[in-house]
Amino acid sequence: METWLSGRKLIERLSVEKMCLLNLKAVIENPLQIFTIKVEIEDINDNAPSFSKKYFEVEISESALSNARFALGYAQDSDIGTNSVQGYSLSENEYFILGEKANSDGHVYPELVLERPLDREKQSTIELSLTASDGGNPRKTGTALIKIVVLDANDNYPMFTQDTYQVALSENAPNGFLVIQLKATDEDDGSNAQITYSFSHISEKGDHIFQINAENGEIQKIGELDYEVTKNYKITVEAKDGGGLFSYSEVSVQVIDANDNTPEIQINSFLSVIPEDSPPETVIALINIHDLDSGENGEVVCQITETLPFQLISLTESYYKIVTLSRMDREIIPDYNITIIAKDKGTPSLSSTKTIQVILTDVNDNIPIFEKTYYVAYVPENNLPGMAMLRVNAVDRDTNENGQVVYSIIHKDIQDISISSHISINSGTGVIYALHGFDYEQMREFQFQVMAKDSGIPSLSSNATIRVCIIDKNDNSPRILYPSSDTEGTVVYELIPSSSEKGYLVSKVIAVDADSGHNSWLSYYLIQVQEPSIFMIGQHTGEIRLTRDFQETDSSRQKIVVMVKDNGEPTLSATVTLNLLIAENFQAVPEMSNKPIKLDTPDVTFYLVIAIAVVSLLFILAVIGTVISKCRKSNSPVSFGTLATDMYPQFAFQYPSQLSDGTLPLPFSYDVCVALDSSQNEFPFLKPTQNEFPFLKPSLNVPTDNLIDTGDSSTGNDSIKEAQPDSGLSQVR
Repeated sequence: METWLSGRKLIERLSVEKMCLLNLKAVIENPLQIFTIKVEIEDINDNAPSFSKKYFEVEISESALSNARFALGYAQDSDIGTNSVQGYSLSENEYFILGEKANSDGHVYPELVLERPLDREKQSTIELSLTASDGGNPRKTGTALIKIVVLDANDNYPMFTQDTYQVALSENAPNGFLVIQLKATDEDDGSNAQITYSFSHISEKGDHIFQINAENGEIQKIGELDYEVTKNYKITVEAKDGGGLFSYSEVSVQVIDANDNTPEIQINSFLSVIPEDSPPETVIALINIHDLDSGENGEVVCQITETLPFQLISLTESYYKIVTLSRMDREIIPDYNITIIAKDKGTPSLSSTKTIQVILTDVNDNIPIFEKTYYVAYVPENNLPGMAMLRVNAVDRDTNENGQVVYSIIHKDIQDISISSHISINSGTGVIYALHGFDYEQMREFQFQVMAKDSGIPSLSSNATIRVCIIDKNDNSPRILYPSSDTEGTVVYELIPSSSEKGYLVSKVIAVDADSGHNSWLSYYLIQVQEPSIFMIGQHTGEIRLTRDFQETDSSRQKIVVMVKDNGEPTLSATVTLNLLIAENFQAVPEMSNKPIKLDTPDVTFYLVIAIAVVSLLFILAVIGTVISKCRKSNSPVSFGTLATDMYPQFAFQYPSQLSDGTLPLPFSYDVCVALDSSQNEFPFLKPTQNEFPFLKPSLNVPTDNLIDTGDSSTGNDSIKEAQPDSGLSQVR
């Protein structure tokens, strides 16, 4: 076992040192002997040759001579003997062959040997493949790529595209004009191909007229040419590369005579300001045209370039006049720029222009024009006096006093009152002011006219209609028509049959509001009830109904307070108190006092006796009153107020609904109609029948003058008032 372990350690050490021989010692105990063992490790070809880099780049100048040698990197193989690297090979090419060089430690390096000169202009890069092979079986190889970059040498001269250049140049060519651009090429690379241009030979005059760009070979004109002085220029241009090689080319510039004198325009007389209503053929200007050139170059044609209300008329060969063609309007075009162009007949033709300005003076020929012919101003009622309601604006296209607008109100009467008592206008700004606060309930709208007048001579004017609409504000509290408030302090009761069931229509509160729209939408609320669970009121109808059947414990005398509230901002309201008696008929009602009566009290008999006595007395008085009233009855119809005051007992209104048949609890034939319009108010009801009870003080006391007309008939307008949902002012029958 010890021998095996020692041998394993040696193998590991020999493997690290790459030894091919292993020395071992074996010990035998009985008899004791020691043996020396040598183990030789034979190599196998299990590694391929490899280069240190897969890619080699070699730079070689195209001027390199034949047989020049260039070292390459060598390959390594971990195997030994014949299994290691044995030789190199190079891919086929027309410039290089492969050579080898051995160094002092025995390694063999491959080399490139140049067989024929390189030419960068034909081929700038060459790629070769270098392969290393070992001697194993099977043989293994390794490959590296060699990229040869051919460096440029200055072996080419610059070459012009032409030996001689012919150029024709007009004498009036502007300074900076490109005469010609020369182009020379060099097949070399880098600085060897960078060409600079220069004048090799040029005359002294030409040196002040032409210059050449050293980088791109452009020849430009920098001085003035004159055909009469010099007709031709000879220039020799040199092209030189970065390596010092150069070549020449000749440029011949032929100067061409040109029409180099422009026509001149001279204004002899000129009328710059004319009235806009000047008649046609008014003379504006007299002009003179002349050209220093001769022949066709000196023949000039003169004209106005744009379509204007002016005409250019020829007087002689060199004189022209400008006249008007038609009347003009300053408000459309306040001034005109007349451009005169004079053009000769040379080739190319030369021309000159001159612009004169004609200003039109204003004439009062435009009336003031309002932005609108009809204005509408909305003014809230109860406005502050002096409030600006509206601003009108009229524009007069004239200028100065002809365009200065003054505003005024065309007086008229509104309801036999002068409009000037309601409004005023600022004559300069057109702002219309209210002189007092308006009341929507008295006057809902009115209209008038405003005149805008200029200050010209003669003055011109125009009118605009102004409509002022008063916007309703919530400044009227609801007015309760029924039940009417008793100003004498008398407590008025309404009878409710004790047998009434849930949903029974007890009464209906009728109210109106002098405002309009949302401000007149009314809502009804119970704000004080003795028994909250007995009564309810329709929020929009004002109908008071029972929420349950009466019980014995309920008080026979009920008092509720109804609040009527409108929908305005801020909200306004009114209240009314209803006193209700719960009994089958008036005979069963005990004496009415201000204190509520409980039917379940121990003294109920005593109160009943007193009530019967009072009712009997009232019945007798009622009969006497009826007889007297009938004796005094006239032929005219009995008014509602008289009937209500003298004849009939207190009763509760009953209206048709889903919960009731719409009849009164007392046997009356009646017809009630309450409307907002006072002209339509009718109370043809309370027609007595066989069973009448004229023994109680009446509670329905609604004079007809309480039903007011909220419409404003004074203005005569037909504006539509916004309807309140279910106002309750409907016919009840």
